[in-house]
Amino acid sequence: MSNISKPGINTICTHTGELEDTQFKGAVSPLYMSTSYAFTDVDVKRYPRYFNTPNQQALSLKIAALEHTEAALIFGSGMAAVSTSLLAFLKQGDHVLLQKTLYGGTFNLVTEEFEKFGIEFSFTNDLSEAAFAEKIQPNTKVIYIETPSNPLMTITDIEMVAKLSKKHDIVTMIDNTFASPVNQNPIDFGIDIVIHSATKYMGGHSDILAGAVAASEEHIERIFHMGKNLGGNLSDYTVWLLERSIKTMGIRVKAQNRNAKRLAKFLDSHPDISKVYYPGLKSHPDFEIAKKQMRGYGGMLSFELEDTLDAKKFMNALQLIKPSMSLAGVESTILLPSETSHALLSEEERIAQGISENLLRFSVGIEEKKDLIADIEQALKACK
Repeated sequence: MSNISKPGINTICTHTGELEDTQFKGAVSPLYMSTSYAFTDVDVKRYPRYFNTPNQQALSLKIAALEHTEAALIFGSGMAAVSTSLLAFLKQGDHVLLQKTLYGGTFNLVTEEFEKFGIEFSFTNDLSEAAFAEKIQPNTKVIYIETPSNPLMTITDIEMVAKLSKKHDIVTMIDNTFASPVNQNPIDFGIDIVIHSATKYMGGHSDILAGAVAASEEHIERIFHMGKNLGGNLSDYTVWLLERSIKTMGIRVKAQNRNAKRLAKFLDSHPDISKVYYPGLKSHPDFEIAKKQMRGYGGMLSFELEDTLDAKKFMNALQLIKPSMSLAGVESTILLPSETSHALLSEEERIAQGISENLLRFSVGIEEKKDLIADIEQALKACK
């Protein structure tokens, strides 16, 4: 890697940050399970909660390279990454501005907990520059966005938010989970801090719970100091599994991109589907923004069944696509946001966000496109 100035995505996924097995010359990184390390005559005093075990440090290098940042940290979950990052830059009396179309867990963190800390917050449904600018206050310290958003795949103009924030000396954070580093690098558009639920595309096999944050060394140092006190680090065995999974992220996500675009077109033309939300469709209202900032449009889409159909019956009739809580695995999964990711919101809040009872979020896997289409067809017939 040292002689390759600009390695490609699959090369970074496979090789950057890997640990050398100096004893047996194995092809994969060795796993260091120790929770206790020497503290005398060493360059680094290692401790798992300090994010600096050999496996933690190595994987952080890989994630930083993938997101074009100076440094990164790995957490025990996506929400650990979100909460630690926000609390690292917010204190009593500060204000954070967030877009309204957010992952339900992030929305709940802010609305249920921030008041206890004396942190003020505002949301914007409108994602235009004027709407963001209007809600900036003298004490605004952070602007937080998510694009594509969960579950309606709205697209926020990353560069616009970054430029606006820099004018006001505000730190920007983005949840880049749905895009993954394969499809989008927000740092290249001026964003300060990139956050992932690494459970999703980085893990990719529905068997890892993890989070990640990538940013400049200065910003990561600040997040580290909050993180070591909150204790949201990840076990080294899971770190090792996550490194293994990221090796195939490039080829997995590109396959999911292709499948999702084909499925979105199929659903968009189907008489039993009233609406499709996918940024790769030219009919998507934010298609031009997505085209500007994304290399691929992702493996996530949502769609609404016609009112005459029952969404639960449709899901129960599926034979290949699995009704399942999470997303981004190699297998295709589907869920009702009203009963899962956004279940803690009131019905009024869900309606205000455009989340109907018939809205289904579809995480497209790597199966054959024709088989996924056939499964949807038979399930639609079965629920009539």
